[in-house]
This record gives sequence, C-alpha cells and structure tokens, in this order.
Amino acid sequence: MRVSVLTISDSVTRGEREDLSGPALVKRVRELGWEVTSALRCSDDPAGLRSQLRELADSRRVDLILTTGGTGLGPRDNTPEATIDIAERIVPGIAEELRRKGAEKTPAAILSRGVAVIRHRSLIVNLPGSPKGAVESLDAVAHLLPHAISVLNGAHHN
Repeated sequence: MRVSVLTISDSVTRGEREDLSGPALVKRVRELGWEVTSALRCSDDPAGLRSQLRELADSRRVDLILTTGGTGLGPRDNTPEATIDIAERIVPGIAEELRRKGAEKTPAAILSRGVAVIRHRSLIVNLPGSPKGAVESLDAVAHLLPHAISVLNGAHHN
C-alpha cells in the first residue's frame, strides 16, 4: 500500500517547532510493511491544505493519505473542513472508530473532529497532531485499511 503522510501545522511549517508526529507515523507505516511515498508539511491554511490534499489524491500515486494535526477545536484547526471540501465520499466509521478507541486511553480524544474520506482511489484519514495520538489512532484502524483500499480499487468484500 502506498502511503503519504501530511503534517498540518503552522508552527512546523514556519520552523518554530519540530515535526514529531509525521516521522512517528512514517516509522509506524514502515513497520506495518507499507510504502511511504512522501512525508510532507502544510500550514493550517484551508486553501493550501485543500490544494495539497487534491494534488496528492489526484496524482493517483498514493492509496492512503494520513494527515496529522489540525483536528482539534482551535481557531486554526481546519483539517476536517478542508478534507471534506475535496471529498467525493465520506467514510464515517473510520473516524468513529478512531474516537472510540482513542477515548479508551485519552477521554479528550472524543473532542477530535477528524474525518475519513475518499477522493478518486485514495483514502484520506485525519489523525491527531500528537505523535502518540497519531500512532495509536493509526493502530486502531490499521487492520482495516488494506481491505478498504482493496475494495476502493474494485475488489469485493469477503
């Protein structure tokens, strides 16, 4: 499975803070045996984020786009809205499972507004911005993602 990791953070893109979540996700994706095609950074600007997501999904060179950051309640947390804006279809069960599993360890995980959507043949999943939250969230649904990508590409449900 071809995966792109996109860290969404104003402070990371300005060089004011080190990106810890993106590298943590890249490491975990590789441990799962999936191919990392890119690890990028983007500010919280909605237009720029929409453009970056479109470019990745429309390239058709990536099956799964994992975003990290911008899913909270803060005024610059625009990731879910930007993701929905470029979506063709929404996959609510993935985001519901991320919140359900996250709340088992961190009650505040229920406040995450992340979504999961489809654009062309790419699945886009918004993950939290902390390294621990991002990796734990990925692990909560990792077993489902290869099958989801397979079905997205025309395979039948087993």
